[in-house]
Amino acid sequence: MTVVVKTVTRLTVGLIFLYGWYIVVHGHLTPGGGFVGGIILALSFVHLTLAFGRDAAEATLPARVTGLVEGLGALLFVGIALLGFLGGVFFRNFLPKGEPFALFSAGIVPPANIAICLKVGAGLFSVFLALVFFRFDWERRK
Repeated sequence: MTVVVKTVTRLTVGLIFLYGWYIVVHGHLTPGGGFVGGIILALSFVHLTLAFGRDAAEATLPARVTGLVEGLGALLFVGIALLGFLGGVFFRNFLPKGEPFALFSAGIVPPANIAICLKVGAGLFSVFLALVFFRFDWERRK
């Protein structure tokens, strides 16, 4: 890639990553949440890969780490759901509710959004890495 693309990527990838976490954290107050925020976070890593190549992406977030983060997100989500069983109902809110429209007012929704974000973001980036690393070279097959 050109110097312009690499420079713009260096300037914007942090902002994209920050915006993704903003969407995750404010998902119970505004449209968005864990799924959308996870996609935005994954796209920040995709942006790095497209600008600097697959070696830079592997150095930034290795495939082994993405698998661990994806598993952690799934375990967190299931753990949040199962903790509700302590109150007798699947996904029961076990965290205190705050003041309406405040950041800490939604009980288990923000932790569930974070878990979904980890699962979706790492999963989408893993799929992208698989497509980058295991591409089929049509020219060699002819």
